[in-house]
Amino acid sequence: MEWHACLDEYEKLVIRMSTPRVVIDNAVCPTATLIKVDSARRHGILLDAVRVLTDLNLSIKKAYISSDGQWFMDVFHVTDLNGNKLTDASVISYIKQSLETTHPDRSHGFNGLTALELTGTDRIGLLSEVFAVLADLQCDVVDAKIWTHNGRIASLIFVKDCNSGSPIEDSQQIDKIEARLRNVLKGDNDIRSARTSVSMAVTHIERRLHQMMFADRDYERQPILQHKSDFPVVTVQNWVERGYSVVNVQCKDRTKLLFDVVCTLTDMQYVVFHATIKTSGDKAYLEFYIRHIDGTPISSEPERHRLVQCLQAAVERRASKGVRLELHTSDKQGLLADVTRTFRENGLNVTRAEISTTSDMALNVFYVTDSTGNLADPKTIESVRQKIGFANLKVKELPLIYHEKAESEEQAAGVGGAVLLSLGSLVRRNLYNLGLIKSFS
Repeated sequence: MEWHACLDEYEKLVIRMSTPRVVIDNAVCPTATLIKVDSARRHGILLDAVRVLTDLNLSIKKAYISSDGQWFMDVFHVTDLNGNKLTDASVISYIKQSLETTHPDRSHGFNGLTALELTGTDRIGLLSEVFAVLADLQCDVVDAKIWTHNGRIASLIFVKDCNSGSPIEDSQQIDKIEARLRNVLKGDNDIRSARTSVSMAVTHIERRLHQMMFADRDYERQPILQHKSDFPVVTVQNWVERGYSVVNVQCKDRTKLLFDVVCTLTDMQYVVFHATIKTSGDKAYLEFYIRHIDGTPISSEPERHRLVQCLQAAVERRASKGVRLELHTSDKQGLLADVTRTFRENGLNVTRAEISTTSDMALNVFYVTDSTGNLADPKTIESVRQKIGFANLKVKELPLIYHEKAESEEQAAGVGGAVLLSLGSLVRRNLYNLGLIKSFS
């Protein structure tokens, strides 16, 4: 570490104390890469560390978190999505650099765009109407994430002006966009809870979606469909002798699970002092020892019940519901409006979506069900793919009942099981999107 000439020894000590120390080790564990982070404890530091790892689509197999006084230690066992240890030097270097940054940059990659925040009652065809309005108002959608949960929808959409390619800053145009989108979200029966806002400031997308759904109180609403086998089990008990509240979460394992839970605890103003995370097969077991920011444990039954509800919601929001469809095609004005209109016309409801644009190519992911929230008919999926283009719209992560039909159809279409992006390239693609490497090929 190089020091500025004017720093005295005390200032150097403060910098050393406040800068996390990171060790990345591939020798200790035969099945995973160990990432160790030692740092001074502050509110949100665990979330920052987990965010760095999950933004690269890394899988956290185990984790141990412990604090001693004002010092904090994290140990993460991570792999890529193929279950392999990390060997790419650029990925390892980026992780180390990011974790050593006291306050990571959360808005990288979205400068020059206008952020639209939308919440309201979900319904079939809603996204089609939203994207149609944006196309009509000459808004080019560059990036977006849409979540649905318990009949509610939250979306964060990044747009620019179609003609100038610049962010939308004209106040009259912004007022028009907000008014049109609010009318769409209201529909016939959501006059009070539909919300729209336009912002030039950008926060971490997925954390913001959690905050939007939390503010919308989605956790208090009854689910439309509930599959008991996938329902997360959350318990909260007080360890009176040590002054902790102990939170246990048992659920199906998936990517970014730890981020979703820690994000919710942090935004609800709880501090994690100790934690153990384990995975076994497709199951995850998470245990946290928490207190309020003021150092006290949970003190009432209503608060305990609310935390259980909020953590269950945090786990469920990102859970994959329905068939995963991946769209890879040349970007054009109105593309999203056309694609989502085709979904609507064929009775498909979008439960989650991730929209991105790279070098004039649209890389979009949609999770779809039928209009009642059940699995979509394979014939309907096939019909939609035919209309949009078999080569452009591909089916991924299908339920077991789809596998044989999907494989035979892929062979007939001549695509030979080709994929949009291999799992092994996802980490490098994220680095490319962050502008940290020149190519992910």
